[in-house]
Amino acid sequence: MGITLTTLCENTAAEVGFLAEWGWSILVQVSDKTVLFDTGTSSVAVGNADKLGVDFHSIDKIILSHAHRDHTGGLRDVLRRIGKVDVIAHPGIWDLKYKKRFAEEEATYNGIPFAREELETFASFNLTKEPVYISENLLTTGEIPITTDFETIEPHFYLKNKDTFQHDSFADDLALIVKTEKGLVVVLGCAHRGMINTLRHARNLTGDERVYAVIGGTHLYPKNDDQIAKTIESLKEIDVQKIGVSHCTGFHAAMLLAQALGDRFFVNNAGMITKID
Repeated sequence: MGITLTTLCENTAAEVGFLAEWGWSILVQVSDKTVLFDTGTSSVAVGNADKLGVDFHSIDKIILSHAHRDHTGGLRDVLRRIGKVDVIAHPGIWDLKYKKRFAEEEATYNGIPFAREELETFASFNLTKEPVYISENLLTTGEIPITTDFETIEPHFYLKNKDTFQHDSFADDLALIVKTEKGLVVVLGCAHRGMINTLRHARNLTGDERVYAVIGGTHLYPKNDDQIAKTIESLKEIDVQKIGVSHCTGFHAAMLLAQALGDRFFVNNAGMITKID
C-alpha cells in the first residue's frame, strides 16, 4: 500500500515557483482514498495545488486538525473548487479562538475566518470527539489525551465565551493516522496537545507500537531546550524512522532534531511530495 504526501501550504517553499505562508495543508493519498488535511491561511494551498496539477474533485474528505486560521483560512477557496464534500473535525472547530501574548495586548481573533452558515452551504461537517475511520487503514485520532509530563500548551491561546476568556486546552487538536506494513504514518496539524502524546495515542488506538514516519507541525516553537530534549528522547524510544517537520516546529528545534536524528530527519516544505511504499 503506497502513500503519497503532497504539501500544499507551509511556512517555506521547496523551490522557486511555489508559494509559502505561515500555515499548513497537506494532501494525503492512500490506495483509493484522497484526503486534504488542513487548508492553510489563504489561497496559497489552492495555488500550489494548481501548480502541482492536483485534481480537487479527487478529494474524498477534508480533515481539519483544529480551528486556528492558519489551518482553516483556505477552507472557503478549497470548498469552492471541490463542491459538496464531507469535512471531519472536532465539535470545538466552531469555538471562538483568540491569542494574546502580552498582558497589555488586546486579544485578537484566531479561529475560522468564515461564518459557519456560509461554509455549511458548501460542506457537510462531521463533528465528533471520537476517531473516524475513512478507510480500513486511514483514520483520525479524535481527542488526544495528555499523558506526558513535559509537553505543555502555551498560555497565550484562549477561548472566548460571551465576554470571558479562558485558556485553550485544544480539545479540538487531532491528527491523521495511516496504518502501513512498515508501521504507522502520523500526519500532524500543529500538535498543540503534544507530538509525543499524539504518537502514544496513535499506538494505543491501532494496537501497532511501530511508528514509521511523522510529518507536519510539531509545535516545538517556542519550547525550551529541556522539553525539546525530552521530545527527542521519546522519539528515539519510540524508534521513529522518519520525521519531516513543518510549520510550527521552529528553526532552533529543527536544528536540534536534525543533530539528534541524522538521516531520519528532513524539513518538509510547500511543494514537496513524499512517497512511502
